[in-house]
Amino acid sequence: MTTNPSPQLWLYDTTLRDGTQREGLSVSIEDKLRIAHRLDQLGIPFIEGGWPGANPKDVQFFWQLQAYPLKQAEIVAFCSTRRPNANAADEPMVQAILAAGTRWVTIFGKSWDLHVTTGLKTTLAENLAMIRDTIAYLRTQGRRIIYDAEHWFDGYKQNPDYALLTLEAAIAAGAEWLVLCDTNGGTLPHEVSEIVQSVICHLSFVICQQSINNHHEPRTMPQIGIHTHNDSDLAVANALAAVMAGATMVQGTINGYGERCGNANLCSLIPNLQLKLGYSCIGEDQLTQLAEASRFVSEVVNLAPDEHAPFVGRSAFAHKGGIHVSAVERNPLTYEHIQPEQVGNRRRIVISEQSGLSNVLAKARTFGVELEAHKSEARQLLQRMKDLESEGYQFEAAEASFALLMYEALGERQQLFEVQGFKVHCDLIEGKETTNALATIKVAVNGKNILEAAEGNGPVAALDAALRKALINFYPHIAAFELTDYKVRILNGHTGTAAKTRVLVESGNGHQRWTTVGVSTNILEASYQAVVEGLEYGLLLHSQAETKLTSKI
Repeated sequence: MTTNPSPQLWLYDTTLRDGTQREGLSVSIEDKLRIAHRLDQLGIPFIEGGWPGANPKDVQFFWQLQAYPLKQAEIVAFCSTRRPNANAADEPMVQAILAAGTRWVTIFGKSWDLHVTTGLKTTLAENLAMIRDTIAYLRTQGRRIIYDAEHWFDGYKQNPDYALLTLEAAIAAGAEWLVLCDTNGGTLPHEVSEIVQSVICHLSFVICQQSINNHHEPRTMPQIGIHTHNDSDLAVANALAAVMAGATMVQGTINGYGERCGNANLCSLIPNLQLKLGYSCIGEDQLTQLAEASRFVSEVVNLAPDEHAPFVGRSAFAHKGGIHVSAVERNPLTYEHIQPEQVGNRRRIVISEQSGLSNVLAKARTFGVELEAHKSEARQLLQRMKDLESEGYQFEAAEASFALLMYEALGERQQLFEVQGFKVHCDLIEGKETTNALATIKVAVNGKNILEAAEGNGPVAALDAALRKALINFYPHIAAFELTDYKVRILNGHTGTAAKTRVLVESGNGHQRWTTVGVSTNILEASYQAVVEGLEYGLLLHSQAETKLTSKI
């Protein structure tokens, strides 16, 4: 018995061009190269690298990529049509496109008569000539063309006859793809669906009529693509509507990066298209890399990952309510629409003051600990956790602190060191933005009292450095630990300077990351609690790794 293959859908990533237009996002040439190779590994067929004629960075990117070519993806150069009343062959920006050396080129042109007359300040006929001439010239130079019809949906709604003429001009010049762009992001899904169907019907009729009139075999119908923006929070929905109406290329960006409200998010589109609609986009093994690829790109562009992003966010498969946890433990289908592992994510059981015993038991299992519901330790842990959360602690965001609390309830928490006291002194230097801090700390380790001091560019950094300095001779591997993030929240601001402060500290060892929490009316005390537990948990992870390694020998 044979099964019908899944219909092919072509993905086109524009993170390196449209995505970088997001406010606050900036990438180097090296960043762009790293992202391009990661997208290639993910299996994206088309990767838009940038506009070589627009800035020197993109020129260098295309040149350097020739020395480190992609394995499977087509790298695409992006450019506009020629200027009004000019010659495409004489345009410097068109020559820059040719110099980029890509096989595929994306050319964008105006679909909306308003933009032609107001933006370009030219005639509607000249705009059609600009589309034809630019594409035709690049075709003579051996390039294959994707035509992006900018402001397509707005243009079609205002003047459908002229908007269709722009597509016909692109077809006549040799474009292989026609991409309909919702550039302003204001179109609704039902409109997208209706318009895409109308376009496909119209172009099929035009091509058939041309073939009949010219007495030759029917020309190949160009394939239709979709490019949506998220100004109405509908970019993904609009892209899906276009595909269901007949589009076979979807353009978007990783994590939905882009100008204003962003572009269609490929991290949501890919699993929806592949897992829900049955299209073939990337390999199943590549789909399991999606969450990692999302985080990789966010790290490279130096933007915090969206923890609540569908499919790939850390909270996408997090369960907090006790009823939810009990149900998902019995059958994941009760509260999960797909298996998290299909997109490289994982289920998380979140514990908080809203948690029931089932949350605690399930959370303990994620640390390899089987608690029994009828045992006193489990209920003591639940009560202790709720008591601490009533004081301002937050364990759903500080799983490492929960693990230490759990081991303490079981009587298994090792006292690797004991901080007996600390002092922090800060110097405010006039004319400098940074604050020099000196921390002194007294620690007892293996029956020995250690007194150490260290400087830092702030009190928390100095405290962290002093503690590491005191412990490193006893635990050398602590040198690999680093403090990767530090967050502060005032819990009851109405009490002024007497308010409680919650500090979350994220630490890492180069392979794993973990978060710990501290709460106090003194921000340094809260920071100290979180930093100390961060180091303690890191030492616990190291000890567990050594135990596993020894057991295998």
